[in-house]
Amino acid sequence: MNTFVNRSDELGQLNAVIADRHGGRVVVSVHVVAGTAGAGKTSLVLHWAHQVKEQFPDGQLFVNLRGYDPGEPVTAAQALQRFLRALGVAPAEVPQDVDDAAAMYRSLIANRRVLILLDNAATVSQVRPLLPGGGDSLVVVTSRSRLAGLSVRDGAHRITLGTLPEPEAVALLRAVTKGYRPEDDGDKLAELAHLCARLPLALRIAAERAASHPHMRLDDLISDLRDQSALWDALSTGIDDEAEAVRSVFTWSYRALSTHSARLFRLLGLFPGTAFSLPAAAALGEVTPSRTRRLLDDLVGAHLLEQTAPDRFQFHDLLRAYATDLAQAEESPDQRQAARRRVLNWYLHTADAAQTWLYPSEDHLRLPGPLPEITPLVFTDYNAAADWSEREQGNFLPVVRDAARNGMDETAWQLATILWFARPGSSSERDWLELSRIGWEAATRREDQRAQGRLLINMGIAHRVLNNFSEGLDALERAVALARSSQSRSDEAQALNLMGLIYLRQRELDLADVHFGQALSVFRDLGNAERTATVLSNIASTRLSAGRLSEAASVIDEALAAHRALAHRGGEGNVLRIAAALRLEEGATDAARRSIDEALDIALALRDHTREGYWLLTLGDVQRTAAQHGDALTSYQRSAMLHRRLGDRSREALAWRGTGQTYAAMDRHGEATTFHRRAAAVHRDLGDTWQLALELDHLAAAVHPEDPETARGHWIEALTHLTPYTDPRATSIRSRIEALLTRAAG
Repeated sequence: MNTFVNRSDELGQLNAVIADRHGGRVVVSVHVVAGTAGAGKTSLVLHWAHQVKEQFPDGQLFVNLRGYDPGEPVTAAQALQRFLRALGVAPAEVPQDVDDAAAMYRSLIANRRVLILLDNAATVSQVRPLLPGGGDSLVVVTSRSRLAGLSVRDGAHRITLGTLPEPEAVALLRAVTKGYRPEDDGDKLAELAHLCARLPLALRIAAERAASHPHMRLDDLISDLRDQSALWDALSTGIDDEAEAVRSVFTWSYRALSTHSARLFRLLGLFPGTAFSLPAAAALGEVTPSRTRRLLDDLVGAHLLEQTAPDRFQFHDLLRAYATDLAQAEESPDQRQAARRRVLNWYLHTADAAQTWLYPSEDHLRLPGPLPEITPLVFTDYNAAADWSEREQGNFLPVVRDAARNGMDETAWQLATILWFARPGSSSERDWLELSRIGWEAATRREDQRAQGRLLINMGIAHRVLNNFSEGLDALERAVALARSSQSRSDEAQALNLMGLIYLRQRELDLADVHFGQALSVFRDLGNAERTATVLSNIASTRLSAGRLSEAASVIDEALAAHRALAHRGGEGNVLRIAAALRLEEGATDAARRSIDEALDIALALRDHTREGYWLLTLGDVQRTAAQHGDALTSYQRSAMLHRRLGDRSREALAWRGTGQTYAAMDRHGEATTFHRRAAAVHRDLGDTWQLALELDHLAAAVHPEDPETARGHWIEALTHLTPYTDPRATSIRSRIEALLTRAAG
């Protein structure tokens, strides 16, 4: 039901901002909508933003800064990261320094017309880094504070949202109760509105209670609320009459709940994340899912909870704070800890069930059975597990943090370990560094070396994907040392294999070979067929990278057979990608296309953006070789987009390389030059001398028809970067470039 009440004056003030901008008048670009808690600031701004969305062709940016939430507020740095990613910046390119991130943000929106909505700001420091430096964008901030500093320094215009005028308050009560009760007397409704301080949140709660008791006289409802208000007045400090009125309405509605609904309401105040599911609520409240559904319906019906999707719910921040206070007051410390333990245990065992489908080749932690009071989810297929993972990923870090903060270190490191293997394939590795760090610290406090090693391995994986190679090697070297001291040969071999992958990315092929060989020997000794197949794939990739095609071919066949025997789809797809690249080099374009198509079918079935993005590079290469230039450009473009989202700058630059090569094949050398220059700049910034040398070679070829002298300079620089590399492929490229320079000189 749409029960938004006019707020015509305030909407008029906001609309005047648009009119002024269209009229060419100089207007301020920052507006603060200030008002007491529960006044409907967010509803007003979102309602207005929907009406004017066509006025902002470059879109809208929205963030709830949670300045008054009982949990952690969103910092300016976190908000900037979200905004920059929304504007197309790769996570790895987002500066860590707030000032640097703010500068990048301002440069990106300088020539755009964007509506920026900053909801629930508590302090000026949350807001100021998010303000544009100029241009035609507009910022609207909502806050309980006047944020006077924005007016003084930034010229912000303030719109004060007071309580509703009496006619509008009565109209809201009538709108919510219409069809549920006989028409109530206007004077009585005005009295009820007065007891609710004419605040929309309190009015909706009161109206919902009236609607749910259609045969109860309004006089009786008013009498109940008046009694509650009098009691609250006696207990209050009198500092904020409106806040006290809202709280008295909350208490009035809360005390009308059944015993079971009231208990669930206050326990939900302990939930560590933002939005929660019905099964998680059932675990927290120690109630069956079917009973929980009825209790949640009661809370939604009383307007104490908001349903955001089927079986998903969240609090208004005032109500969450109220529920948290009730839990502190009415539940003993042991009861609160038991509730936390139940919901964390539910996440632990549900994530373990999801791992079975999402990462079937990874070893499961040995866990005791779930607590008898909870019912973890089970999944019937891969898609069901992936759906759960994508819905819940925003809660993964908060639940690990909650476990660590409340003294449950073993649960914290177990969650950090298992959630790593229950994460969606579309997520960025950057999101998981903090989760693994918290888990590692918890494992360190427990003095559990095996757990520390596992979490260091996960941190090494994340650092490798984000091109933080030195940090990744450091984490993995520590993992190797811990594994050797605890005699965990499997973890040692896994860390060695991952170190090999970093050396492969850095084109230190001899070191990669050594580490892969050590890992392969251990996994074969342990009889671990899955890990053996994985390392064989990496060895094949190393030999292909070195240009040892016949050696790569023999290992590819062995690895592919092993993965297929194990029904390891992700591993099979990776080997098919390597096989496609090999066949392409051998000139067997049709065979290469069959292999890469089969690989990408696997990536799409697994909903794995990391694999899809990387394997699209090979598809683009095959399409380009077959002169299917339009298709190749499409493949490279999607690969670049996925790698930008995932934060892999190196592979995004490889997609630009493929784009440049395709334009060159189309004799569009100017466009080819642009893309090769962009890619070269990234490889130079990453310190990747091998990829930089290759890019300079392609750049030289692109500019040569128009500017042979510039091309010569690029080839000369490429040779300097190739000097350290002695493998067959590097030797062949070096010889070709030297021959080109010799012919040019002659």
